[in-house]
Formats: sequence, structure tokens, C-alpha cells
Amino acid sequence: MRDGDVTEEEAIDLFTRINLPEQKVKEAARSKKLRQELAAVILEAGISDCARSTGNLLQAVATKYPISARVHRPVVLRDYVVTDKISASKQLEAAFKYLEKQGDAPLDLTAFEQASGVGVVVSEAEVKDAVSSVLASAADQIQSQGHRINRNMLLSKVTLLQPWADGAVAKAQLDLALEERLGPKTAEDEQPVDKKKKKKEAKAALAAAAPSQPAPGATPPQAEPAAVSDPYAHLPAPQDNSGVHTTIPFSNGSTMHVTNSRAALAAHLEATGGCVVTRFPPEPNGYLHIGHAKAMFVSFGMAKHRGGRCFLRFDDTNPEAEKQEYIDHIRDIVSWMGWTPYKQTFSSDYFEELYQLAVKLIRSGNAYVDHQTAEEISAYREERRPSPWRERPMLESLQLFEDMRRGLIDEGKATLRMKMDPGNNNYNMFDLIAYRIKFAEHPHAGKGWVIYPSYDYTHCIVDALENITHSLCTLEFESRRASYFWLLDALQLYKPVVWEFARLSLTNSITSKRKLNDLVTGGTVKGWDDPRLVTLAGLRRRGVTPEGINAFCRELGITRSDSIVHLHKLDFHVRAHLDAVSPRCLAVLHPLRLVLTNLAPDYLHHVHGKVFPGRSEETYDLPLTRVVYMEQADFRESKSKDYYGLTLDQPAMLKYAGVITAKDVVRSSSGAVVEVQADFKPLEAGAKPPKGVLGWVGQPRPGVEPSSFEARLYEPLFRSPSPADLGDAWLDDLNPDSLTVVPGAVGPPRLTSAKVGDRFQLERIGFFYVDPDSTINDTSNRLVLNRTCTLRDSFPKAAAK
Repeated sequence: MRDGDVTEEEAIDLFTRINLPEQKVKEAARSKKLRQELAAVILEAGISDCARSTGNLLQAVATKYPISARVHRPVVLRDYVVTDKISASKQLEAAFKYLEKQGDAPLDLTAFEQASGVGVVVSEAEVKDAVSSVLASAADQIQSQGHRINRNMLLSKVTLLQPWADGAVAKAQLDLALEERLGPKTAEDEQPVDKKKKKKEAKAALAAAAPSQPAPGATPPQAEPAAVSDPYAHLPAPQDNSGVHTTIPFSNGSTMHVTNSRAALAAHLEATGGCVVTRFPPEPNGYLHIGHAKAMFVSFGMAKHRGGRCFLRFDDTNPEAEKQEYIDHIRDIVSWMGWTPYKQTFSSDYFEELYQLAVKLIRSGNAYVDHQTAEEISAYREERRPSPWRERPMLESLQLFEDMRRGLIDEGKATLRMKMDPGNNNYNMFDLIAYRIKFAEHPHAGKGWVIYPSYDYTHCIVDALENITHSLCTLEFESRRASYFWLLDALQLYKPVVWEFARLSLTNSITSKRKLNDLVTGGTVKGWDDPRLVTLAGLRRRGVTPEGINAFCRELGITRSDSIVHLHKLDFHVRAHLDAVSPRCLAVLHPLRLVLTNLAPDYLHHVHGKVFPGRSEETYDLPLTRVVYMEQADFRESKSKDYYGLTLDQPAMLKYAGVITAKDVVRSSSGAVVEVQADFKPLEAGAKPPKGVLGWVGQPRPGVEPSSFEARLYEPLFRSPSPADLGDAWLDDLNPDSLTVVPGAVGPPRLTSAKVGDRFQLERIGFFYVDPDSTINDTSNRLVLNRTCTLRDSFPKAAAK
């Protein structure tokens, strides 16, 4: 399409190629103003054809885009509409509202994306939760009106709770939920409404409900604020924690209904002041990974949302696997992620209380000392047979348990087991082990103990002792609900609300601590903080920010729908935050010598790059000399379609500097191009620049080579989306190209002052982070930059699907 006026015939062809409906094509082509505007929008978008949904958005931009923000339109089109980051009309409407307020001021992309719902994916489970919340609030109306209730009104409330949900999905879920509640429509439901009767009834109801007139000088009643989406709305307040928590079926046909007594609830509320209390309870037996980031977001997030408090509790009941190194790491990572615990505690802080409660459990006939081996216990479980020591006399178990504590019984020769229900279908009710013997020093408790409580025994009791109101955990612990509440009921302790949420698993990654440990100890990766791992230490070393991780967790929500999330979704949120905080800098990873032959050998001119283009006037220095370096991939000897780099017959632009025109090349003995010779001239005011804009690095002074650095480029560690599903062959799936080391990359003087932990957006290359392997001091200057992520999602869409 050429610049200038577009004829009606040209417009019809152009608008047809963006798949507008035939009627819309004709209407747009007939209107001179609309066809010129829509043609300009298509030109700015840089496309010649697209899907119908994108074409409709382009037409909306042409007709509704705010004039005051015209300067931002190309960015909105190229970076958001064409790339499907904005793919729905309600997203576009929200974008218009934000842009109208913004005007021509510099665009805050993070705020713009938040306002437009960019990257927000609302799951079906989240839509179901919103529908359930709306129907619960409208229960009386549904009861009285049945299927005649205004469904559009209900749907609008669902949309308020989940504004970015797919409308068709929301409507389908609403219809399904109403049918489940009311049953199928009857013939009476299908009859038309008597509008006069309905109006009369509504008027009478309004009169009956009308408040009396306020007294003179009194403040009139205020309207209730609009409902705010609360991801924890389905969880009860602490003062309501007295209902049935779970129902436990037993193999003899009986059922236990577990609740808090009024006295237990009153004592709990007095201890907590009625506030929400949660806990984040990692085991200090390894480094935390991306799944723990979601667990932190849920537990710390709920406490923050409800104005409560969250414990950081080290679940340290296995001294053989735990280290002080892991404890220190967890403290550091929790702080780095932006969370401040109410208190830091250890399960081992309660060893004495746990021991005394175990004695109480034996005395009440709910525990016994057993001598079965692990293999025997497993075999008996398969056959649902009770242990031969299950009916041991209580006093005998008490004495043996005391012997266990005093170290008089060898490891593996005795355990304390809870007397639960060996015939239960739930294997977590098969007389779980409460204590075992381990002659190992504890990293926190020291040498005072030779018996250690199990997770199943400890976890729920410490929850009760710390007055946790909401015990939040991932779905794999759902089967443990029965044993959790059985034990608290047997000990007559306070019972928190238990709720499970979906764990976070990423494609092409491993989060199993055992497998992560195998990768580290086997030398496959270079430690727990290797940037190819999805440990939080590895992500931090790669340059990922806690803000990006938390934004990712916020998008996922806290639903119970289990799924594997694609890596590019994490990269999207990381990229969005890095774009806002990373200063720009030119650099060249694979240098090709470029000699500007029309400049003198001692030529030195300083041009200025923009640190945050469009957002600030800050600049950095770029020395321009006769010899500069460009990317090898930015030069070809002859041009081709869709290639805008430098060729012998196609000029290009050195960013911030001017236009270069290649004249000749110098080759090595093998025939490879090792030098390009070109003419240089500054870009004249008003002149149209070439399409190709190149990154480059000049010499700091004529004849002095630019500073070099090592770039480390990371790709997923595994080739398949789900390596955990490969069984024993998971190590065969390692990606041999997960790390590419590029030595000899060059940068401008700006990089010489970089410090470990600094971030940069290397223009046209990616986001980079200064690695701790860098040594930058008076005697050594080795700079190592890790690529955090590329500037755009480079994962193939077909593979992502």
C-alpha cells in the first residue's frame, strides 16, 4: 500500500485481506475518512493479512482510538494487537480508557498492560469460583424467581469479579450452575413474563423495603461499595471456624465428623485476637523452587490480604537430610521474594511438647510401639492387615517409648505408630508412624534427641500449637486430610481450616527435590543456583526478578485446577518487569569489524543512547570511531526478501549515529568475511532512515579495542514439556543446547562500570544480568552477563499449544 490517499478499490482489496466481513468492507471503503484512517492503521500495524478477530480490532482502533494518545498508536498496534497480547474487544476498550487519560505523555508499559489485561489468563476453575460467589450472593433472588431471574445481571456480576474471563465460558458456566441448582426449565418457565404484574410486584417490594427518612442533620445512608474480587472469599473467617472440617469414613462403616468445639474456638480466638494466621512450612532439605514461590504467594498473600500474619516455619523432622545451608538459603529467598514473616519457627522448637502429646496418645489407647520393618509395614498395608503389635498393652508401649527416647533401642528396631484404621481405603489412615529412632545430630535442636517425629505426626500438631487459622497446602496433601484431623481430634487440639490448591509445575523443568539433588550432586548443573534450574536461587542468578515471579503467581491464581504451565508465561511477566527497570545499552555478541572508510583514523565523536527511551531524557555515551563492531548476522553480501540488515546493495542505520553504505569486504584465507568497509554519514533532519537499524560498539578511543565480556545464553534444561513423565529415562531428555557461552562479546564504556547484580536491556538482543562469576576490580576485569530472557517470546506457537 502506498502513502497518501487510498482509493475505494484499493481499500476494498486491503480490507478484504484483513478478513473483515463483506458488509463492513463496503461500508469502510465508501467512507473516505474511515478508509484513510483504517488504511493508516493497517500500515502502522505492519501487516498485509490477518485473522478476522484481529481485523475487527484494527477497525475498532481506526474508529475509537483516542486522538490525544495518537503518538502511542504504532506501539499499541505492533506490540499488542498484532501479537495477540490484546486479543479481545474488552481489552481494547480498557486500553482506550487508559490511553485517553495518558494522552501523549510517555507510556508506562507495565501500567498499560495491567489496565488492559495483557497476559491475564482466567482459568475455567476461576470462572466457576466467580459464578459460585455470585450465585451465593443472589441465593434469595434465585429461590424466589427461579429460571426467570435476570441472567444478564448475574453475568455482569461474574464479569466484575473476573473482567478478563472469556464471555462464552462465563455464560456457559453460569447456565450450567443454574441448571444444577434449579433443575431443567419447565413449560411454565418458558411462558412469557406478565410485565404489568411484575412491575406492580416490584413497586410494592420497593415501598416495603424503603428506609425511613433520616432525622434532620443526620448523615444519609451510604451505598455499599462494589464487590472486590477476593481469591480467598470461599475460606471462612477465623470466628466462623467451628463447622465440619472433614468427614472421615472408617472401614467398619462408621463416620467421624470433625469440628471445633465452642470452647476450643473461643480459646483460639482469644490467643490470636481473631486475625488470620497462616504459615509457610518448607523442609530445609534442599533449595526452594518455583513451586515454593506459589506456596509463599498463597500463604503470605492471604495473611496480607486479610490483615493477618504468616509464620515461616522450618519443618525440620528429618536430621539426616537437613542442613544449616538450606535453612540460611530459605531465609534469604523468602526475604528476596518480598515476604516478611511474623515469626521464624522450627518444628524442632516443639520437640518436648510433641513428645508429651505422644505419651498422651499412648495413654488414650491411640498409639502403640511397633517392631515391623518398613518392608513388613508395606506388605501388611497391601493386605490391609493390622500389625501383630497393635494390641500391645498401653503400659508396655509407654515403657518401650521411654526406652526409645533414652537410646536403649537400635535404629530400625521400633517405631511409634498411631492406632488409626488399617482397613481404610485411604492409605494415610493405615496406622501412620509417629516416631522413629535416628542416632543423628539435628542441625537446629542439636544432640538432645535420638527419636524424631514424622511429618504426618508433627505438621498438624504444630499448626494447632501455633494457632494457625488456615492450613494451606498443595493438592497432593488432600489425601492426608483424614489423618490430619484424626490426630487433632484424638489429642483434643484446635483444628485449622485445611484447603488445598494446585501446585505449580513448569514445562521443560524438574521440581522434584530428589531429582534436583541428582542434577547438582551428579555435576549435570553447576550447583543449586545454576540459571538453568527453576530453583529460586537459579532464577535469581539468571536475573529473574521477584516482582516478575509474584506477578506470574498472581495470574495463575489459587484454584484447585492442576496443570503444567508453559515457561513462556513466566517469561512474559519477567519481561514486563525487566522492561520497566532495565536500562538500555548497545552491545554486540558476535563482533564483525566495520571500517567507516570516509572517517579519519583519529576520528572520535560522541553520540548518546537513551537509557529509558520514551520515559526519561537520561542518556549514555557511545564513542563513534573509524572502526566499530556490528553483529555478524546483520551483514549479508546480497539482500533478500524480509532482510533489512546491511548488504553491499542495501544501506542500514547505526542506531543513534547515522547511515552506513557497504562498499567492500575483506576475507580470511578460508573465504569468510572478517571486515566490512563502508561509508558513513549522519542522518539528515527530515530524511527517511533505512528500515534496518543495527546495534554497534565503537572503540573508546581510536586504536583502542572496546571492552569485552562473556555472554551466557540459556535455554530450557529439558527438551520435552514434561520430563518427570519419562520415568528412569528423564536424564536422557537433557537439552545439550541449554547453555551457550559466547566469549568475546563487546560493549560500550557504560558496561565497564557494571557491578554484580546489575541488569541491562542489551538492545535488539535481550535482558541480561551481571553474574557473580564476574571479577571487576583494579587487578581483574572479567564481566559475565547471563541472558535472563529474550526481548520477545521466541518459543514456537505451535509447540506452545
